[in-house]
Amino acid sequence: MTATAKRGYAPEIIVAAGCLIALISFGPRASAGLFQIPMISQFGWGRDTFSLALAIQNLLWGLGAPFAGALADRFGMVKVLCVGALLYAAGLVMMSYASTPMQLHLGAGVLIGFGLSACSFNLILAAFGKLLPEQWRPLAFGAGTAAGSFGQFLFPPIGNILIETLGWQQALIVFAFTLLPVIPLSVMLATRGAKQPAAAPGAVAAPNQSIAQALAEAFKH
Repeated sequence: MTATAKRGYAPEIIVAAGCLIALISFGPRASAGLFQIPMISQFGWGRDTFSLALAIQNLLWGLGAPFAGALADRFGMVKVLCVGALLYAAGLVMMSYASTPMQLHLGAGVLIGFGLSACSFNLILAAFGKLLPEQWRPLAFGAGTAAGSFGQFLFPPIGNILIETLGWQQALIVFAFTLLPVIPLSVMLATRGAKQPAAAPGAVAAPNQSIAQALAEAFKH
């Protein structure tokens, strides 16, 4: 990632905002298993239907992460985090209204998978690397990773309570709303999109590398 850093907030604020985003983004994902039994009981699906949705989610999360990083370089971190949060929330809402396996796979699989790739800790750690002074980075990287893990610990008990009190569909809607704070928090992790610097007289311009070229080079190692 080569986007220009734009550090306008104190390091403490940047770390706190990034950790909150990591916590929020990992929480609903860690609670997905709570919805399996209510959904397959109501619609008569097999466990394989729900498992396939989560497999699609994990696959697209991994595949989408490098592209999310490239988009953050090009358009800035805020836009990518906001789009990711909205996709994630839309996936949870669609999951709550899903009545067919296809709808479940699209919501819990495709939308949440791509949403995770654009608003989870991979981008948070990249933002820390751009925005923070060098002496802050080890602490920030550890805190960001720990915050994501804490989200996985915190949200499942909350999800259980929500399912028991509101029902599984409303619990998913509540989880969708928990993603919305990512939008204002992302402003504190703002980076500018990359701009091509002016070449010095007599300098040879380095060729731009496309995403496909970068991936091809990575697979060679």
